Amino acid sequence: MKRRDWISVAALAASAVASGSVWAQAYPNRVIKLQVPFAPGGTTDIVARVISEPLGKALGQSVVVENKAGGGGVVGANETAKSSPDGYSLGVATVSTTAANPAINPKIPYNPITDFTPIVNIAATPNVIAVHPSFPAHDYKGFVAELKKNPGKYSYSSSGTGGIGHLQTELWKGLAGVFITHIPYRGAGPALNDTVAGQVPIIFDNMPSAMPFISTGKLIPIVVAAPQRLPQLPNVPTFKEVGLEPVNRMAYYGIYGPKNLPKEVVDKVNAGVKKALQDPAVVKRIHDTGSLVVGNSPEEFAAQIKAEFEVYKKVVDQQKLKLD
Repeated sequence: MKRRDWISVAALAASAVASGSVWAQAYPNRVIKLQVPFAPGGTTDIVARVISEPLGKALGQSVVVENKAGGGGVVGANETAKSSPDGYSLGVATVSTTAANPAINPKIPYNPITDFTPIVNIAATPNVIAVHPSFPAHDYKGFVAELKKNPGKYSYSSSGTGGIGHLQTELWKGLAGVFITHIPYRGAGPALNDTVAGQVPIIFDNMPSAMPFISTGKLIPIVVAAPQRLPQLPNVPTFKEVGLEPVNRMAYYGIYGPKNLPKEVVDKVNAGVKKALQDPAVVKRIHDTGSLVVGNSPEEFAAQIKAEFEVYKKVVDQQKLKLD
């Protein structure tokens, strides 16, 4: 290559770098969409709406939450995966969309490990088995005894086939030696509504969406998946306490974008979320739901997603689970 050609290539490269820097400095210059892959009312929706306003303030642009339910979170997650990698279409990453559903569904239209750019885990959320007040037992020992006495009599609701509520319940069923029928919904909100109405007696849900109904006595908590007993539910045991530690897994709620998201965008959104999580009012709102604030690095969140996917893939293989 001639010297002037080298100079031309160098000039083009410098121009590209300069353009990229200018673009990165300008981001964001318009509204950012934060897509929730479930119906309104569930924990994913709650966490997204808690973080959206303070994140928007930190970034200097509005962050608008949009709900895209369907397929246990797959429809919304796939839309995020297929969106333009410019930072203006982000999604809320959950265990259901990045681990549980991909683990059970061989036809899922995206790869949870390679088709997204993890940005930050906002919060870790305990899960809870709760029952309608009409259920004959209101403690764990009596709950299991009732189910064993009447195999197949009862059903449980979840946010959808392949979601964390589904696979975590199936994991628990196998270890506890009980059988209850799965009733999938298009999100935790609809599942909760029918359980609170007494149409389905049992739900395995995240604490933030279940807690308002628990605090008003419309649902009775039986056992929680958490490192230790929760301050909000001091009399409710953890799965570890009842001898089923493998079920003691918390959910995560983070932000990710499509693959090939520029590092500058990732860093800005990550820093924006961390700034938002320094606000005591935001922390309190998250804690009040029963969740724990995380705010980790993109690399740490990517490792969490990969580890959780491997756990649920093992559950599906061992339990020989298939889509309904």
